[in-house]
Amino acid sequence: MASLESTLPKALPATFMKEITNDFSINQELGRSVFGTVYKGVLPGGGGMIAVKRLAENAPVPFGITFETEVTNLMALKHENIVELVHYCHEAQKKVVQHNGRYVIVDVIESCLCYKYLPNGSLDKHLYDTPSMINWDTRFKIIKGICQGLHFLHKDLNLDTERGPLIHMNLVPNSIWLDDNWVPKIADFGLSRLFGKEQTRMYTVNVKGYNGYMAPEYLYRGEISTMSDIYSLGMLILEITTGEKNCAVSEDRSARKFVDNVHQNLKTDEQIIHKYPSLGPNGLQQVRACIVIGLKCVEVDRSKRPTIVDIVDKLNGKRVPILDLA
Repeated sequence: MASLESTLPKALPATFMKEITNDFSINQELGRSVFGTVYKGVLPGGGGMIAVKRLAENAPVPFGITFETEVTNLMALKHENIVELVHYCHEAQKKVVQHNGRYVIVDVIESCLCYKYLPNGSLDKHLYDTPSMINWDTRFKIIKGICQGLHFLHKDLNLDTERGPLIHMNLVPNSIWLDDNWVPKIADFGLSRLFGKEQTRMYTVNVKGYNGYMAPEYLYRGEISTMSDIYSLGMLILEITTGEKNCAVSEDRSARKFVDNVHQNLKTDEQIIHKYPSLGPNGLQQVRACIVIGLKCVEVDRSKRPTIVDIVDKLNGKRVPILDLA
């Protein structure tokens, strides 16, 4: 069977986007985020399926910037745990709208990003108390996969190039997609920042993101570094491990109450076994390690957080001083 790469051009027309999504039908919706809605695209002639993200006009970043950021940062990325961008659409169309009591013709930009189809949708659909809630082995597999993907963005990407780390800036449950084998893929690169080779941090006055996942130094000082992603990763790991939702509010935008609850409710083996009664010794060790990692990642002081290298090593059973259980 021919691949999508050989059967379709890189740039696809807006009419084709509408055709394969049944005019962006709600019945073909796979998930949504602040950057847009993802639809199942059914290719004609039995060509299979792709995921089509239609960028939202009211996104926190203008969708022209979102489109350019995501396309340029994703096109060169090839990794098992990073979503694969295969096609895109960025096309101006004439549209009749009403303005000041008159009908006028304006140019409307249709912006879509097309990815390999991931049948299990986004992680948030499976984390909490739902019929599709996943077991511990699958949760641990997802945690390891997300960490391996972030390791690629922070470390592997710049080993042989002049590029520095790629900071994702939006690691939340609905930016993690899952294939049919529950392999996680990091998606939603609309806020991502590519650093220079020797660059370690940058600052912005335009702070954007989800409450509960933004590191305090980013939220209150606009400071961006790899530790911004580590904080968000910690929240993700705690949610995946506990199955509890991080319900941050405007008075607690860094979700410290959620962190305190995890610390109190899962600090002993007895509490972990009560939550996961069927765990064997190996599973218990995995849960314990994930709680320690998650809590260290969400330290308010960024200097106390582990690097992604530390985290991957710990998940692989190595001793890591900053993540010791003491």
